[in-house]
Amino acid sequence: MSAWIVGGATKAGYSPVHDAISRLAAIGSSARPLMTAGFVTFGLAVPTASLAFRRAIDGPAWIAAAVTGVATLAVAAAPLDHSSAVDSLHAAFAGVGYISLAAAPLFAARPLARDGHRTLAALGVGAGAIAAVSLALTTTGLPTGLFQRLGLTAGDVWLASAGIAIAAGHVRGPGGPKTDSRRSPLN
Repeated sequence: MSAWIVGGATKAGYSPVHDAISRLAAIGSSARPLMTAGFVTFGLAVPTASLAFRRAIDGPAWIAAAVTGVATLAVAAAPLDHSSAVDSLHAAFAGVGYISLAAAPLFAARPLARDGHRTLAALGVGAGAIAAVSLALTTTGLPTGLFQRLGLTAGDVWLASAGIAIAAGHVRGPGGPKTDSRRSPLN
């Protein structure tokens, strides 16, 4: 997220409301090294974190998170403006990443609620819905950059929140000891 914030703020003529984030990593973009580094960092970190999700959250949320990261690496490997074929691949990889990012918190909601983590489950439903609707709106004539940022931010906030809750020991998986809800804002 910081790569597209900084890249968007420093690239002349770039509109974070109207221009897609991938425009920052397009061939010839002055922000390409920064944005590509951001894509690669996210693309490696999220699948790594998905291993913790696998242990802590029942169901396929961890697979969706891993797919999100791998799709982001594929987006980085297929920058815009290379060729029409690569642009098509880029769009396909981005679509897979969008769908999996919206799916991860939605897949996690029921197991989290069942295990007593109602706040994190509700955050997952909200984040997944916002991500799905916003990212679907990027395919319309509405401001692509705005809806892309809204959807990606919602998904990223949920991934970070779930990761923090897991790392802090508040979410320990099915059958794991429950954390006292007075100690965790995410229960």
